[in-house]
Amino acid sequence: MADIAYNATGKRKDSVARVTLTPGSGNITVNKRTVDDYFPRETLRMIIRMPLEVTSMSGKFDIAANVHGGGMSGQAGAIRHGIAKALLLIDGELRSPLKKEGFITRDPRNKERKKFGQKAARARFQFSKR
Repeated sequence: MADIAYNATGKRKDSVARVTLTPGSGNITVNKRTVDDYFPRETLRMIIRMPLEVTSMSGKFDIAANVHGGGMSGQAGAIRHGIAKALLLIDGELRSPLKKEGFITRDPRNKERKKFGQKAARARFQFSKR
């Protein structure tokens, strides 16, 4: 039997991650670099590993993620979302623990647009009466 690859797409803010899970020893690569090399902060690496730890699948799959757009936090969240969706393809029984932790739901929060005649999305120019 050939190795089966499970593909899923994860999104968060402006980041989009294409994630591939293959049976292996638990290596995680992001844009052809190791996860430790790509994400310098330990919290971001922890965010990525969360779905695997909740489902006790860490060490069973090699993860290859291709991510673009957004910043570091958004990219880590997109990878986490993609891993969770790929785990659902592997075993549908994992849905309830992943949903309970909120890993399946795409976080809809996005940057609010800047309005014309204003400084930013909500910030205004200072009003002067005189």
